[in-house]
Amino acid sequence: MVELRDFTLADGRLLAAWIDGPVELMTWAGPTFDWPLNDRQLAEYAAESATPRRHTWMAWDPGSGEAVGHASVRVDAALASGRLGRVLVAPQARGRGYGAAMLERVLASAFGELDLERIDLGVFTHNTNAVRLYERLGFVCDRVLPDVEQVAGKSWSAMQMSLQRSAWSAGAAPG
Repeated sequence: MVELRDFTLADGRLLAAWIDGPVELMTWAGPTFDWPLNDRQLAEYAAESATPRRHTWMAWDPGSGEAVGHASVRVDAALASGRLGRVLVAPQARGRGYGAAMLERVLASAFGELDLERIDLGVFTHNTNAVRLYERLGFVCDRVLPDVEQVAGKSWSAMQMSLQRSAWSAGAAPG
């Protein structure tokens, strides 16, 4: 249903177009980037994505050729672990199963070719669609960090989740 290819600077403008404002930027990437997402920030992100520290992909629907998503894994080779992040489904592709398909491919790559043993992630607790998707993929909640960000006058809490390769291999991966 989706194919992954490496993220490049040329994808930056498309990615930026999917982010409507500072609240969506915070939901996507936490406090990593500043609004508005600009060419300098995207160039730095693309440069980091071209190193072994971070693997970053764009997801495409091979039938339509439409870009449908984006995801990244920051790698800690010494611990054989990674941190899934910056997961975003294109606005026009939401609710059509692309997020699950993209993340299944990303996790297969992380546990396969990247040979990681564990994947962690952080997700804001109010992002219930994302939390449910991660749970369906086999992620478990390790802890909740209350009130980690103040956004638009509201306090946001974050859930830290993880998935072990053994759980993925044992059948947590959707078939």
